[in-house]
Amino acid sequence: MNRKENTENAIIFAQKNHPHSTFMNEAIFQAQKALKKEEVPIGAVIVQNGKIISKGFNCREKSQNAIKHAEIIAINKACKKLKSWRLENCELYVTLEPCPMCAGAIANARICKVFFGAQEKTSNDNLCEKILTSTRLNHKCEMIHLTEFDEPCSQLLTQFFKNRRKKN
Repeated sequence: MNRKENTENAIIFAQKNHPHSTFMNEAIFQAQKALKKEEVPIGAVIVQNGKIISKGFNCREKSQNAIKHAEIIAINKACKKLKSWRLENCELYVTLEPCPMCAGAIANARICKVFFGAQEKTSNDNLCEKILTSTRLNHKCEMIHLTEFDEPCSQLLTQFFKNRRKKN
């Protein structure tokens, strides 16, 4: 998958040969779906045994529901598909470093790894990582920043908020 779009909301997908490109590119595609619906462009996919089992994108505005984050939606779909709240041996790919609420859901779902594109720029406290590796939990989750995807994931968010400011 090597999609390219040259529009106002341009995004260039990472090279095909990157080991995580298939899954991260799908997360970016999900974020673009959110963008088209005027939602904050964040997308997520859950992978088990090398296959995507669920997808999600932000839809808080349309649903007027504070917990309709991409990660929560993807987790809910994966739980239904697997008929279990335990998503052990599953990995999450998401375009933006998860928020504390999503980090709690990820930990509770027992997801083993989180791969994210853009770092959360509004905080430098590593709160998500602290939640996912807390000694209070009996499950630990590894967080991996895929720096190769930082720019395309950040670009989606930057463009969205730039356009939103223009409208106001």
